[in-house]
Formats: sequence, C-alpha cells, structure tokens
Amino acid sequence: MPAENLTGHPQRTFDAIIFDVDGVVVASPHEEAWRSALDGITDPLRLTTEIYQAHVAGKPRPAGARAVLDQLGIPDAGHLAIRYAERKQMLVEKLIADGAFSAFPDALRFILATRKLGFGLAVASSSRNAIQMMRLIRFDSGDSLLDSFGANTCGRELLHGKPHPEIFLLAAAGLGVSPDRCLVVEDASAGIEAARAGGMAALGVARLHDEALLHAAKADLVVASLDEVSTDGLAYGELRLRAGARQ
Repeated sequence: MPAENLTGHPQRTFDAIIFDVDGVVVASPHEEAWRSALDGITDPLRLTTEIYQAHVAGKPRPAGARAVLDQLGIPDAGHLAIRYAERKQMLVEKLIADGAFSAFPDALRFILATRKLGFGLAVASSSRNAIQMMRLIRFDSGDSLLDSFGANTCGRELLHGKPHPEIFLLAAAGLGVSPDRCLVVEDASAGIEAARAGGMAALGVARLHDEALLHAAKADLVVASLDEVSTDGLAYGELRLRAGARQ
C-alpha cells in the first residue's frame, strides 16, 4: 500500500510543477478589467471578488464573459458576451502596458527553489496576456520570469477550457512528464478541478481567503502563501506544509 503524505493522499513522485499565472504567480489586472468593462452594461461593482473567483477565474475569455453576465442576470447575455469580452481585452492590455501588475514575491521564491531542486517547470494559463506580463518581470540575473519555464501553454487555442484538463495535459507533454508525476499550482476552483481530472496533484493558493472553494474543488493542499509549502518535502514526493507554517 502506498505511503501517505500529510494531506492524507497517497505519496507520489513529482517530476514537474505546472503553474497557473494570474493569481498564483502574478497579481494581474484581469479582475479589474472584467469589472471596468461592465460599465454601460450594469453597475461594475456588482462583479464581486467572490463571483470572479468562483465563476470566472481560470476560464477562457469567452466563457468568462458569459459567466459574469449569467451570474449577474444580464438579459441577452449570449449576444452581449462578445462585446463585453472584447472590451475587457482592450482594458487589460492597457493596464498591462501601464505596468498595473506585479509578481507575488512568494511565487518567485518558490519558482527559484523548485527550479534549483531540478523540477521541470511549466506555465499554463488560459490568458495570452500572461506571456507579456512574464516577459516584463525580471530576476536579478536579468532573466525574465518566462525564461524559468521549460513549457508554456499560455493562451493556446484549446478544444476545452478549464475545468477540462487539456491545458495541463499539454503542459505535461511539453515537459515530457507523465501527468501523474505533475503538481499543478492554482488559485481557482476550475483549475483545481482541471488538475484532478488530468490525474495530477493540485496545490491551491488562497490569496483571497477563498480556502473553502479550493477545498471543495478537492485540492490536495491549500495554502495562503507558497512560502508555506515545504520544497524539501516535494523533493521526496511529499506535498506538505514546511516546518513552522500555519496549520
């Protein structure tokens, strides 16, 4: 019988880590853009962070637009979703060009530590904008954040968006690693569900106090910061909190 780690799930060997970008690695302006783009359709403040995290985060742009309008009960959502998604894209591109985003320091530390340990690293986001943001983020060495990853499936044309595992399976294939030896790092319930559907372990990052959503999606471990994860444990196939991290 396989050993169990501190999450209560069977211990496995990890060869690769696949990162979502928005909300995990980068504090991006996507939520702000989705909210601002509602001006002229309904009160933008109706789009709360709770609605965004539960129904929009992690989904491709057309699905995200439709989800917002459906959640807010907007009539003729199918027709309006196209215009809404286009306006959102224009706004997010401007915000990125203006530098209205930043990397999470704990994510950069985690990426550097796991790369040093020899893990294959990949990024997998439904957003094409993720690539531009990662190019603009630089380490002290001068390398861009994007240079850290051996596979990049951000913004790929997919047959299925999250919670389907297609984007993560493509990332695993890009690294040449079996899905059952991959760990996915996500902040959205749709992403956690996608990882689990692909046979991968799932680490939830609850930056917005949304632990309950990530637990409900069956994340193997949920943390508020990636500093709480034991990178030494990962090297031994243990997805667990580091010593001294909050319980």
